[in-house]
Amino acid sequence: MPIYRVRAARLGELEIREWRRRLARALGLLLSNLVLCAVGLLLLDESDQGLREKGFTAIWNATNLVATLGDFSGLNHSQRVFMIGTMFIFLMVAGYAISNLSGTLSSAPALSYRENRRMEQQLDKLVNHVVVIGFGPLGQLVAAKARDAGRTVIVVDRSDDLAARASEAGFLIVQADAGEDDGVLGKVAAIDRAGALVVTTEDPDRKLAITLMAHALNPSIKILVTGANSQRGALLRRAGASEVVIAEELIADALVGRLAREGTG
Repeated sequence: MPIYRVRAARLGELEIREWRRRLARALGLLLSNLVLCAVGLLLLDESDQGLREKGFTAIWNATNLVATLGDFSGLNHSQRVFMIGTMFIFLMVAGYAISNLSGTLSSAPALSYRENRRMEQQLDKLVNHVVVIGFGPLGQLVAAKARDAGRTVIVVDRSDDLAARASEAGFLIVQADAGEDDGVLGKVAAIDRAGALVVTTEDPDRKLAITLMAHALNPSIKILVTGANSQRGALLRRAGASEVVIAEELIADALVGRLAREGTG
């Protein structure tokens, strides 16, 4: 599954813009060379043809030079000398174009940018999906169980390794920091159309920031988040969390349940 890389795509977009600017400059130089060549050949034409015919012949020869076809019509001595000079100019322009344009589109940021454009078509169609923040051990279990339940899952993680692992597992993956990168929850993960958000990242400050942002973007979304203790859980609920799972409470309930079963056995 492709990976939507938020930060790399921004660099790729800049590279694509720079490539287009260089392409426009190179095409402008080639066109200028074509016009210069055509005008020069027209002025040096000593034949008895009319101006229209001379103009067409000049454009034909100039185009042949730029396109390297070599199918020139008859040239007088002055035109041949002029063509030699123009040819050197064309070679310099062509060298400039090749050196400035080659390699840009195959760079990693540019490839990520094009991959993002393909991913956007899938992300724009999602409705009632589940967004899982963090693809650590808990996030992997949550994402897998949600998918097994028939839900479409988007995984958001900033780690290269975890993003690659989520991609290999077949999840829609957005590589970004949901607590810092602008537009990740709203624009990319489409939190306004999502059915649920599950925050499994371990950083308590990021949990709080993500919960606040998600609730602000979609007050009706169900937000499930883990909390370290009851005090932190209360803070997350005030921030907009629908459910806060306290690991210590779950473990305590499980242990007490075991004791109760042993006491009745």
